[in-house]
Amino acid sequence: MKKIKTVPFLPNEVKIEEISPTRAKVIAYPFESGYAVTLAHPLRRLLLGSSIGYAPISLKIEGASHEFDSIRGMHEDIAVFIINLKKIRFKIKGDLSRAVVNYSFKGPKVVTAKELENDSVEVVNKDVVLANLNEDGELNFSLEIAKGMGYVPSEDLREDIDSNAIALDAFFTPVRKANYSIENILVEDSADFEKIVFDIETDGQISPVDAFSNALETMNAQLSVFKKVLNLNFDTGVSSDGTSSEFKNFLLTVNSLGLSVRSFNSLDRAGIKYLGEIVLMDESELKGIKNLGKRSLEEIKDVLKKHGFGEDYELSDETRTALIQKIKQLKEI
Repeated sequence: MKKIKTVPFLPNEVKIEEISPTRAKVIAYPFESGYAVTLAHPLRRLLLGSSIGYAPISLKIEGASHEFDSIRGMHEDIAVFIINLKKIRFKIKGDLSRAVVNYSFKGPKVVTAKELENDSVEVVNKDVVLANLNEDGELNFSLEIAKGMGYVPSEDLREDIDSNAIALDAFFTPVRKANYSIENILVEDSADFEKIVFDIETDGQISPVDAFSNALETMNAQLSVFKKVLNLNFDTGVSSDGTSSEFKNFLLTVNSLGLSVRSFNSLDRAGIKYLGEIVLMDESELKGIKNLGKRSLEEIKDVLKKHGFGEDYELSDETRTALIQKIKQLKEI
């Protein structure tokens, strides 16, 4: 006989298997039957369609006016040159969303992706061959690289680039593969629970774990519209009638904060469920959390500041006592 429930079971285990710098598995469980695919399918779509990457969007080549032209002394015609160019994965350095870079090469020479690195851009896959120049070959070109997501065809970019440049189809997404499988898992005496296993591979512009973290943040941001319109408080479990509204930010759950998987794992394994528990800790206590690195610590500080708990925030004795009691009550439910 099935037990009567008033709320669905909350999964509490997340594991990461880093197979290589560009491939990882993210495993989460246990989910109620049917919940795993409900979450996994939209996350997969967000991974493939909303991950941020970089791509060349326009090209100017000295001596060539269109993609079907050719350059004296270069073995490849412009069409093949563009195909080779699209294989190269760039990253813009700094906070810029666009960068225009200029290059000049003389033959005889094999031009590789590594030679396109400079102060403005980094190249992920350095061994790609871009062009072969003869003794009398000279290659001068400029490239505009942009930050974006998904795929944008060249037709949609023509109005946004220099009129003298060749528009390029832009493949921004850094995620090469995003698959998931659903497995049954035993919880107590029931085999009706499920485990999600994501298998994520990127092109090196971003790590698989960061891509997954970004997809979670995107999903959370999309769902937040319902909170605003319906005046719901999904984060804390507090009803919309205002019960315990004084603790609203304190009782934000850790899994609603948009933290990276590494940071979330460290807090979850330490038994920390609510933002208020972090507010109650001093920096030495935070640093003492197992596997919480410097980067995760800074990320958590940023989240605290975002919700009004910066370094200058101080809890009154009365609020501290009431918060400790409230969190204790919630954890006993």
